[in-house]
Amino acid sequence: MLNRDNRPPIPPLFLGRMSRLLGSEFEAFAASLDQPPVSGLRVNTLKLNAEDFPALSPVPLGGRVAWCDSAFVLPPSDISAGQHPFHRAGLYYLQDPSAMSPAELLNPQPGEKILDLSAAPGGKTTHIAALMQGRGLLVANEIKDKRVGHLAQNVERWGAGNVVVTNETPERLVDHLGPIFDRVLVDAPCSGEGMFRKDMGARADWSPEMVAGCAARQHNILRVAARLVRPGGYLLYSTCTFAPEEDEGAAQSVLDHFPDFKVVPLPLLDGFAPGQPGWLEALTGQAADSALAGAARLFPHRLAGEGHFACLLQRAEGENPAREREKFSRKREMPDMRFWREFAAAALDIDLTEDRLKVAGERLYFIPDTSADFSRLRVVHPGVWLGTFKKGRFEPAHPLALFLKRGQAANTLDLPTDSAELAAYLRGEPLESDGQPGWLVVTADGWPLGWGKRVQGLVKNHYPRGWM
Repeated sequence: MLNRDNRPPIPPLFLGRMSRLLGSEFEAFAASLDQPPVSGLRVNTLKLNAEDFPALSPVPLGGRVAWCDSAFVLPPSDISAGQHPFHRAGLYYLQDPSAMSPAELLNPQPGEKILDLSAAPGGKTTHIAALMQGRGLLVANEIKDKRVGHLAQNVERWGAGNVVVTNETPERLVDHLGPIFDRVLVDAPCSGEGMFRKDMGARADWSPEMVAGCAARQHNILRVAARLVRPGGYLLYSTCTFAPEEDEGAAQSVLDHFPDFKVVPLPLLDGFAPGQPGWLEALTGQAADSALAGAARLFPHRLAGEGHFACLLQRAEGENPAREREKFSRKREMPDMRFWREFAAAALDIDLTEDRLKVAGERLYFIPDTSADFSRLRVVHPGVWLGTFKKGRFEPAHPLALFLKRGQAANTLDLPTDSAELAAYLRGEPLESDGQPGWLVVTADGWPLGWGKRVQGLVKNHYPRGWM
């Protein structure tokens, strides 16, 4: 049955369970589920400061997200931020404010090795990359073939130079990488109860059996993920559900199977609620470590965002059995490299050290500075795709344009964001433009968007069709 606004109803069994768990807070919680979902915008601090963004924002902005310094709450608006050229230029990511909490709570540091185990569509990956300031190694993994392409595109739009995108099972990552990561994020597939305001499919699909199935899957994922954490490293587990079996119960499975892990209490930021180990015991009879009260629960009646859960666990210090091997064989001199050097000298105002260049087939990549061995893994992108070696020349790739910051392209064609010419470029059309022949970066009010090549007063369009 659908309710009067043609939305599936919130499952009565879910509401009954939440009433028992929340007690006096249930009425406010239930009322919040009838409110519109909250949207947020997170600024790409690899490209600009969050403080500078309001002056150029194409959409109205609300207040700042309390737990994310680079983000704003979006008030209702008729303007689509996802269609603006600044979004295509990777200046911001549209994301539920609550979904910004896991990356902040993971607290990634520049120079570390970090794994986002279930990374698609890329919101948390891009957030982590920004917090790492583009330094270190960030592995963004997605097991599903149909989702990894969307992940790769969002990573490319973000312009981070330290991300490797993989399409692997967690088990193979353990077998071929081992416990090398300083921090691992597991944003696990879940029953989606926290998304009931915005995801009607989650409402329609929910059942107690689904919750139990998700919990079993999460337990299995976490038991593998824990083996990727180096001694002294951290595992951040998050979901967008309220079910204790999927939240405290999944975290408890790590404590049960890995005695060298402990819960690290998370700060109760504005509107956050503590974890509830007692809920797990009350519902299932399963014993729960009282330390799980150090987890964080996000409820829509307490803050401007959807439902979320996060628990941070740390592995005890000790000897690390992982042995890192050289990741790629880097040839110091290759015949084709002269074409890259000629292109870079003519088109770029940036120095990309050749120690971090890797040729894969005909493609050239700028790879993270790491010795981790990816040679036997399914790698979608080993770094920033700079371009492709053609016969007697080098042709730049779209991700290189988005990797460039303002002022790092030697030749540009700058177009106003509201111009007909820019709209034509984004449709894949050529542009009339007199000037120096050769490769140039088309920019929107100065922000790099993509490549063009000027030939006899006409800029040939190299904006990829898959991005239109």
